[in-house]
Amino acid sequence: MDTNVTSNGPGPLPAYRAMIARGELASDPSQENAAKRLQTLWESLRGYTPAPPAAAAPASSGLFSRFLRRGPEKPAAAPSGAPKGLYLVGEVGRGKSMLMDLFFAGADLPRKQRIHFHRFMQTCHARVFAWKKANPGGSDPIPPLADSIAAESTLLCFDEFQVNDIADAMILGRLFQALFARGVVVVATSNVEPGDLFKGQPGRDAFLPFIALIQERLDVVVMDAGRDFRRERMRGLRTWHVPADEMSRRALDEAFSTLTGGAAAKPQTLTVMGRALHLPVAAEGVVRCDFSELCGTALGAGDYLAVATTFHTVILDGIPRLSPDNYDVARRFIVLIDTLYDHRVKLVASADAVPDQLYRRGENAKMFERTASRLDEMQSEDWLEQQHLL
Repeated sequence: MDTNVTSNGPGPLPAYRAMIARGELASDPSQENAAKRLQTLWESLRGYTPAPPAAAAPASSGLFSRFLRRGPEKPAAAPSGAPKGLYLVGEVGRGKSMLMDLFFAGADLPRKQRIHFHRFMQTCHARVFAWKKANPGGSDPIPPLADSIAAESTLLCFDEFQVNDIADAMILGRLFQALFARGVVVVATSNVEPGDLFKGQPGRDAFLPFIALIQERLDVVVMDAGRDFRRERMRGLRTWHVPADEMSRRALDEAFSTLTGGAAAKPQTLTVMGRALHLPVAAEGVVRCDFSELCGTALGAGDYLAVATTFHTVILDGIPRLSPDNYDVARRFIVLIDTLYDHRVKLVASADAVPDQLYRRGENAKMFERTASRLDEMQSEDWLEQQHLL
């Protein structure tokens, strides 16, 4: 590929350079290199049409119905000419998702999908469950699942690729082997090197073939230099707004827009020990919730851990005054803050009081002093400069 591309041509590299020319971005060597790698893949995908799976049913039958009807088949070799995908890895704030969006928007393919990895896996588990329910005899659900996904998407773009759930780890190797055999091309962004996926988890030895498969079929592009745009956006940002009124709500609206670079907000679902945790507003590693959504319902430490490891920033609307009258809510809030604190998650919030005035009476007020201290620390410039811990 000729890398002397102008900002007027097609593809992610010209689109990236055009943003620089318009003053929307500052030039960054790490981003430029990743954009060039994406441009090369973009060129390879022009006109790419893998042959459909031999046993696939007619398209008019409906993809989910097709999935339910398919039987087991033998694994196939990867088709010749299938381009290798890309795995963009680096710390939060390097612009990985922004570059993948430029690539995805310009990809000249009729069947493509950009999806958060947790959402993709939740859909896969639902389809596997439906298959097993419809086929109690124990037939293999992976080939028909791969057929249905390949029929929907020749290109899969995954945002925030990470594996923390043993249920995901159990099916990933065979599923991705089947997808690659069907000519599906994968592009992923992640904060974790492929070799560190599922690290320290029980049963990781059985997960190693999947890591080897990813390293074989995806070229790894490490974005380890350049500007940290997330940290730049945090600098000078007011993170605690009192009282929780309309003015504070507008301030949180602006904070969400600033921290996401104006990205469109979408609902996101996390899988926590087989349960679905629905989050209504998320983008670019930032999630926004009402206090009642995170602390007013029966959530626990596992839910907060999933939030803390998925998002680098939580925007929380409407923290009320706390007391023994709403102790269960207060207890959940304490667990939430402890979890966010442990993972260096940034918190932007509106509240009815400053931290040391949130819980003023009752026998548990003393216990809340540590939480108030942590909330104060989480507003400091030093805290906002710290790296998110997964």
